[in-house]
Amino acid sequence: MYKIDGFDISSHDRSNKIVNIKIDNEILDKLVFPFNKFDITALEYKPFTRFTIAKSLDDLTLNKLSKVMNSIVRDRNTGCFIFSPKNINSKINQTFLIKLSTAIAHLIGIPNYDSMAGKYYARFHVKHEDRSDSYLRKAYINMDLHTDGTYVKEKTDWLLMTKLEEKNAFGGETTLLHLDDWEHCEDLYNDPISKQNLLWGSPKSKKIDYKVEHPVFFEDENNRIQISYIDQFPEPKNMEQGVFLQKLSDALEESKNKIIIKLPVGSSLVVNNYFWLHGRKPFKENKDLSRELMRIRGAF
Repeated sequence: MYKIDGFDISSHDRSNKIVNIKIDNEILDKLVFPFNKFDITALEYKPFTRFTIAKSLDDLTLNKLSKVMNSIVRDRNTGCFIFSPKNINSKINQTFLIKLSTAIAHLIGIPNYDSMAGKYYARFHVKHEDRSDSYLRKAYINMDLHTDGTYVKEKTDWLLMTKLEEKNAFGGETTLLHLDDWEHCEDLYNDPISKQNLLWGSPKSKKIDYKVEHPVFFEDENNRIQISYIDQFPEPKNMEQGVFLQKLSDALEESKNKIIIKLPVGSSLVVNNYFWLHGRKPFKENKDLSRELMRIRGAF
């Protein structure tokens, strides 16, 4: 396992494909000053400032952290890590977490423009009442396993999700599935429909005015299976495509190898978007429910 002074790095107790990276508060304290140099508006308006705070984080580890994170997220045998402070204190507020998440993302790659938010990142609430047109904010509906970026032209190699805040939340656990652990992967991959170009659209809230075409499955440079799929956005052109998508959806949700974890506030989940699928269990109904997440997704 990797070693960096000021960090505890270990395999997650639910899967050795998931790596826990816990950061000492002494390291976090040293980030307060360089992070305070830029407010959130500066990070949004001046892209180079994001690299400045990323370098501040990496420099504290003698540039080891960027190498470790990239090694994990690009490796088919892992591809997922959870980055979290050992202890949450008053200094680790939402503003600090946004800056820390920005730094992590820019040590991995270049974030995509998020059309929904009009920024390099998005923040969104999950609450008791919702009128949105996406499962993203539907608290009491299961968010099925999926990958991100299915409906955009940009490459989406990786995804970062940070839990900024959570109150009165019961349920809502994160679900994960690595393609190599999915017992139905070969069967679905060998279906002829899986190689056909499907049409992918998106609801109005995504603010994307075009549609794209691509297959569900494809291969990497080493001929290993990769996936780009979400249940809400494909637009089947015929019965065969519709039946295949239903079979795919059922096979994912019925998998016995899904990993279900509860992420604490302040944690960032980073996954390789081509061989890890993610989702969310429903919350238990509560009129005071509130969860705020930050999302960054991009390319290596």
